Amino acid sequence: MNLTSRALCVALVIFAPAIVSAGQRTETSAAPKVKRLEPPNWWVGFSPDLMLLISGENLQGAKLETSARGVTVKRVESRPNGHYLFGWLHIESGAEAGIVPLELVSPSGQRTEVDFPLLPPRPAAGNFQGISPDDVIYLIMPDRFADGDPSNDAPPQSPGTFDRKKPRAYHGGDLQGVRDHLDYLHDLGVTTLWLTPFVDNDNHSPQDYHGYGAVDEYAVDEHFGTLAELQQLVSEAHQRQMKVLFDMVPNHLGPKHPWVDDPPDPDWFHGTRAHHLRSRGGFEGIADPHAPPKFWREMEEGWFGDVLPDLNQDNPRTAEYLIDNALWWAETTGVDGYRLDTFPYVSRRFWPEWHRALLQAFPNFSTIGEIFNGDVTLTSFFVGGHIEWDGIDSGLTTCFDFPFYFALRDVVIHGAGFERLTGVLGRDFLYPHPELLVPFLGNHDVERFVSEQGSSPQQLKLAFSLLLTMRGIPEIYSGDEIAMPGGGDPDNRRDFPGGFPGDTHNAFLESGRTPQEQGVLAHVRTLLHLRAEHPSLRHGTLVTIAVEHDFYAFARLSSEEHVLVVANNSAAEKPVKLSFDDTPLAGARMLVPLMGGRAQDIDNNSVSVTVPARTAIVLIVQ
Repeated sequence: MNLTSRALCVALVIFAPAIVSAGQRTETSAAPKVKRLEPPNWWVGFSPDLMLLISGENLQGAKLETSARGVTVKRVESRPNGHYLFGWLHIESGAEAGIVPLELVSPSGQRTEVDFPLLPPRPAAGNFQGISPDDVIYLIMPDRFADGDPSNDAPPQSPGTFDRKKPRAYHGGDLQGVRDHLDYLHDLGVTTLWLTPFVDNDNHSPQDYHGYGAVDEYAVDEHFGTLAELQQLVSEAHQRQMKVLFDMVPNHLGPKHPWVDDPPDPDWFHGTRAHHLRSRGGFEGIADPHAPPKFWREMEEGWFGDVLPDLNQDNPRTAEYLIDNALWWAETTGVDGYRLDTFPYVSRRFWPEWHRALLQAFPNFSTIGEIFNGDVTLTSFFVGGHIEWDGIDSGLTTCFDFPFYFALRDVVIHGAGFERLTGVLGRDFLYPHPELLVPFLGNHDVERFVSEQGSSPQQLKLAFSLLLTMRGIPEIYSGDEIAMPGGGDPDNRRDFPGGFPGDTHNAFLESGRTPQEQGVLAHVRTLLHLRAEHPSLRHGTLVTIAVEHDFYAFARLSSEEHVLVVANNSAAEKPVKLSFDDTPLAGARMLVPLMGGRAQDIDNNSVSVTVPARTAIVLIVQ
C-alpha cells in the first residue's frame, strides 16, 4: 500500500487499526496487505535503531526490504497468522530526511510498497526541559477543563459518547480549551501543565473520557482534537515559559484494543481476556526481599480492575514497542516530561531500560511515578537514583508524595497532630532527591479536599499554605484553587465552571467567581507569586523550628534569605512563642511579614507570634 502523498506532510498519518481474528489464516502466495505502521514515522539523527510493527494480512514469511540510502533492515519476524510483522531498522546519522520506501515481499515474490516518513529532528532548544523545584504543576483532565471547540464534542465516529448530564460520559473539554486558558494559568502562577491521557480510546465507550483505556497509542482521541493542536498547545505553553507533562500508561491498554483478541505475540499480555489474573494486593510484596513471586505476581501481572489488559513488559518486543512509543511522543511534541501511571504495577526489570533510552535521547527529561501508598519506605523504594536490594535502579526521577498527601489531610481536616506531618518529612533521607518530590493535597482519583468530611474552605487555605511553602515541586488539581467540591470518582471530576457552553458562572474570570471561589484563588495566587519571588521557598533547606499538636513552625533557608512559616491548626487564634536557640535562625534580629503576621523584633533568639485560627503566616527572618 502506498501513502497518498510522498511529501513530508504525510509524516504523521495514523493508519486505521486492523481488527482481524487471531485464528484466521491467509494464503502465503497472496500479496502482503498493510493496514498500519507503528510508529508512523521516525527522525534522522535520532535513536538509530527502531522496531517497526506492521499490521495487516498475508504477512507470514514476508521479507522487508528498502533501497533507501542510510537505512538498513537488520532482521524480520512475522507471525503465523499473517497479521503482524516486526522489522528492525538501523537509520544512519547521514541518512536523508524524506520518504523511505519499504517493500514487503511474500514467499512467492509478491511485493507491496509502503512509504515510511523520515523527518529532521525537533530542535532541543526550549523543548524536553524537565522539571525542577522552580516549577508548580497543574493537573488537567482535558475533558473536564474547558470546551474550546464544540465541533468535536460529538464526533461522528463516536456516537452516543457525549452527554454533560452523565458524570461518566464525555463533556466536551478539549486541547483547544486548555490553550484558551493558558493565560489564566500563567497569571495564577502555574509553570507546568500535567495532561491526563489524550490518546485514542474506544469510540463507542462514553466512560473512556479519562483516557486511560487506549485503543491506539499513536493517535489523539477525536474528542480532544488533533495531533497538530497538541503540538500547538505545547508550543504555546513553551512560549509562555510554561512546561508540559503527558500522562503515560505503559501498564495496560483498553479492553477494546484490537490486540486483546489478536496479540502481536502470544505473550504480548499477561494472560488473555478469558484467562488472566486480577490485579490486587499491595506494593509490599514487590519491595519485600523475602517475598516469593506469589506475593507480588497479581500486582505486576494482573489486569487492572479485572478489565484493563496488562502488558507484558518482560517480552522484549512489547518493551521495545513501549520505549519507541515514549520516544515518539516526546520527539513529536517537544513535551518536557511524563507522569507514569500505576508505576509499581509494571515489571521493575523494564523501567531501567525504558529510562535509559528516554534519557539518552532527552537528557533533561523528567518522569514522575504514581505510587499510591502512604508509606515512605515503599514509595522511596520505587524512585530512581539508587540501587535497591533486587539490583535495580528504576531510573524514575521522582514520585508523587502520597505520604505527604495522607498526612496533610489527617492533620488539617481530621485533627491529627502536626507530628504526623513532620514524621513523614523526617524520612526524606530515604529519597535520593527529596527536593524533587511532588507533594499535593488532591488529584483526580480522590475526594475533593473541601468535600471530605470535616473540611472547610479555611482549612483548604491552610493546606495550600503548607503545600506551597513546602519542599519539593507542588501539584495543584484543577479546580482546587477555587475550592471546587466533589465526592469520589466521578464526582471529583466535575466540569470547571465557565469552561463550557451554558455554564451559569465563569470561574476563569474574577468577575464571574463567587466570593468563596475568589477568596481561595486569591490566596493560592498570593502563595504562588511569593514562591516565585523568593528562592528559599523553592530551593531552600527545610528546617523544623517548633512542632506541637496544633502548630508547626519551619524555616526555608537559602543563601539569599531565610523564610519562616508558622501554621496554626486550632480553631482559635494562637500566640506561639518561638525560640531560635540552637537552630540556623539563631542571631536573627527581626521578622518581616510576607503573608500575614506583623513586623517585630527578635529578643535574644526569642519571639512570640500570633497566628489566626486555621492559618499559616509567612515571614522573612532578618
